[in-house]
Amino acid sequence: MLNCSFNKLMMSMPKAFVLINVESGAEDKVLNVLKTIEGIEEAYFSYGVYDVITKIKAESMEKLKDMVTTKIRSLDQVRSTLTLIMVEE
Repeated sequence: MLNCSFNKLMMSMPKAFVLINVESGAEDKVLNVLKTIEGIEEAYFSYGVYDVITKIKAESMEKLKDMVTTKIRSLDQVRSTLTLIMVEE
């Protein structure tokens, strides 16, 4: 079953949830910037351990990794991220 899900993931456009911690008071600014980035399908404020949650989609795992590394983590007021790769919807 797991192998089947992994193969399905590798053959489809990968998606992930990215949970983001930002500097205090920067939530609005970061959320607005995230909503302009191509590939980010949804972005929300969150109360709890993480400040912002996004759902992203890319053409490949390499592009998904690049999006998280160069477009999300590189934002000035982003402190940390946790990426959860989706296997099935």
